[in-house]
Amino acid sequence: MTALNDNAQRALRRTLLERQSKHRVPGVVGGVVRDGGLLWCEGVGAADVETPDVAPDSDSQFLIASITKTFTATLVMRLRDEGKLGLDDTVDAFLPESKHDGITIRQMLSHVTGMQREPVGDVWDTLTYPDRIQLVEGWNEAERILKPHHRWHYSNLVYSVLGEVVSRIDERPWVDSVTTRILEPLGMSRTSLGLVAPHATGYYIPPFSDVPVLEPVLDISAMSSAGGLASTAHDLAAWASFLANPTDEVLSGDTVEEMCQPQTMADLDRWQLAWGLGLMLLRQDDRVLVGHTGGMPGYITGMFVHRETGTGGLVLMNSTGAPDPAALAAELASYVLRHEPAEPAPWRPGLVVPPELAGLLGRWFSEGQPYTFSVRNGQLEALGDNAPSHKPPSIFVKVSEGLYRTDSGRETGELLRITRDEAGQVTKLNWATYLFTREPLAFGEWLQR
Repeated sequence: MTALNDNAQRALRRTLLERQSKHRVPGVVGGVVRDGGLLWCEGVGAADVETPDVAPDSDSQFLIASITKTFTATLVMRLRDEGKLGLDDTVDAFLPESKHDGITIRQMLSHVTGMQREPVGDVWDTLTYPDRIQLVEGWNEAERILKPHHRWHYSNLVYSVLGEVVSRIDERPWVDSVTTRILEPLGMSRTSLGLVAPHATGYYIPPFSDVPVLEPVLDISAMSSAGGLASTAHDLAAWASFLANPTDEVLSGDTVEEMCQPQTMADLDRWQLAWGLGLMLLRQDDRVLVGHTGGMPGYITGMFVHRETGTGGLVLMNSTGAPDPAALAAELASYVLRHEPAEPAPWRPGLVVPPELAGLLGRWFSEGQPYTFSVRNGQLEALGDNAPSHKPPSIFVKVSEGLYRTDSGRETGELLRITRDEAGQVTKLNWATYLFTREPLAFGEWLQR
């Protein structure tokens, strides 16, 4: 992993210092992720105000709060891949005592159930949280305040119930599933339910004084699947790297890609934030980063990664009042993407053009528009000549003789059918049923030949 140059490191540190000072946060850890780990990480301020000159570092634990939801969502998707649930199954299939009808797992993951935000009982007032039995009882008392899919509405209650679904299907406590299925395979040994030393101390800074007030450390009990984990910059770098480049031991790449598909738009004003299956999809500049934010008394955190380059940003802060963690984490990542982009992989020559593809290469036309079909590394690709520069080519995989399926890019999932004459020469293509010919033709002109 190539280190950042001095100017980049100074600029990132300056960003942390400016936010830490402006928002009066005792301690901040910022990090940039690339190539599977921390490319840069620095702490400013104090992990504990009793030792003001000791800054937090990459091994300092912070409560990561709702970033926990990304782990819960991953467990749900893993159970789906194992055939133990379906995304369009309703919650009462797993919680028979549920009195709410028609609420699907997919709706729960993407915050479009319409259920109220928090468990019944004013939990953030009383600081008393439900156990598993009380959670389900309260779920039945909770109000469905919106029509399903009417609009995005964040709900800690819903993710708490998803944790109960995981526990029942996996037949063990939710935290045991997280540990066995995710943390241990990824080597995230400093991620835990609740804080484990060394950890940053959480504070509240009053608006009219600069004397920190110690925030309580809470046991949120059955709400842990919505926000109970603590972690470090080092471990969150591993988690961001997994989201960019998944390992099948935890979750397949295809399933992580599915989690990143927009289910609903959360930001209806500017369309800069959508929600996937458990993941926030944040637009920054001309890129979309995936991740999540978290907030608990004394701790505000954020972690986002640009999957295409594996470059991410993360921020951990030990104050209830802190700058927008999504914006700060994304800013760190975006600075590096702009000023210190990863080196492109060197071009390597291909070894062979499969004989059955040789007759497909070159220019084809559909609806009067030109497309170029080519072979790269033995795979068939197609790209519209007028496609925007940021659009990747479509890539095809062979299904059978003369039949290919679009694996990625334009028309993903659609079939490409190759027609040959008696001599074996390719005469036409049908891609997603649309006709492709060697010369531009009007609709119906092919039929006149």
